[in-house]
Amino acid sequence: MNQATAIIYLDQNRPKQNGKCSIKIKVTYNRKRKYYSTGLDATSKEFEQALFGKRKTNEQKELKVKSEYFENKANDVIKTLAVFSFDAFQEMYLDHRNTTDSVSFAFDKYIENLRLENRLKTADSYHNAKVSLSKYKSDLSFAEVTPSFLKKYENWMMTKGKSISTVGIYLRSLRTVYNSQSINTKVYPFGKGKNKYTIPTSKNIKKALTLDEIGKIYNYESPPLSAKDKAKDYWLFLYLCNGMNVKDFCLLKWSNINGNMLTYRRAKTKRSRRESKQISVALKPETLRIIEKWGMLSINKEAYIFPHINNNMDAEQRKYVYWSVTKSINKHMKQIASEVGINKEVTTYFARHSFATILKRSGTTIEMISELLGHSSVGVTENYLDSFENEQIQSETDVLTTAFKQAN
Repeated sequence: MNQATAIIYLDQNRPKQNGKCSIKIKVTYNRKRKYYSTGLDATSKEFEQALFGKRKTNEQKELKVKSEYFENKANDVIKTLAVFSFDAFQEMYLDHRNTTDSVSFAFDKYIENLRLENRLKTADSYHNAKVSLSKYKSDLSFAEVTPSFLKKYENWMMTKGKSISTVGIYLRSLRTVYNSQSINTKVYPFGKGKNKYTIPTSKNIKKALTLDEIGKIYNYESPPLSAKDKAKDYWLFLYLCNGMNVKDFCLLKWSNINGNMLTYRRAKTKRSRRESKQISVALKPETLRIIEKWGMLSINKEAYIFPHINNNMDAEQRKYVYWSVTKSINKHMKQIASEVGINKEVTTYFARHSFATILKRSGTTIEMISELLGHSSVGVTENYLDSFENEQIQSETDVLTTAFKQAN
């Protein structure tokens, strides 16, 4: 017989700075207890009055309704389980939601799954979004996520000095979590048009170098085998390998190379519902030279080419390595760019954008560039490239004023 029970519980062991404590659901089974947050909090007096007092304020009535909702929901889940286990309870309790459920809970579940998949950087981004939303509205429910709320949150973020880019990132995370819930589409707040909220997008800052600028980097004489020398070579490798990112670079194995071709699948897309595309890279003499110079030669095809990660590392350790290698490349590339007269904050992102933009300007078809980048569609590539063309338009139309300059 299932003896599990769930009751409302005020966790007074960990009071917050404002004197309030978290209201949780305590689930007991076979003398074991686990606690599940409701996203609600109250002082001891507020809690007692809300749940057991005869005369309640409107706020206390609302607190009682919300608390009992979570308690009833927990007991309903327990009743549906033929054989109780905490894992089974948690899965059902956190997954079955509607518009009255806690946004914070949903974020926690989504972040938990990201971490289980070792998508730690993405998990951190979602965590930051959750913290930001919680600061604006501590007990936010999905029912409260309306176009009006989203606009007010956007304005609040701007008053805090946050960029439009950050606002967009956080609200796209919220939209993804919202979409994972079973919520009536009639109240869906995101979209375009009347009574909808459109997530803001920032104008992409041009991150592409010209061929002349890349030539300056290639011909820069860095101290042999120095950190700056390695950063320059790594950046050129990323550029020549279809704008590869640092994580995929660190994950490269000797099995990825076959003759003068290198093939790999982006770690970013491996968990996509669609089959991730295999990216093919034509290895140039310069690329092969970098591999020979900095790689660790091995007869084991499953050995990593570059000496940064190993199979004994866990996901957190690897995440630190990706960050550390990226930081080193960016630090030295900014120095090199300054020394050769490139007035741009050159980072690893420039390698990918430069690869795509230079190919486009050379006459390569969008379809080919899309294939080489590993994009899911040509449309993605078109959007990717559009924002980098203003400078090219200015340059190409300078001819219109040539006669004016000569006349002077």
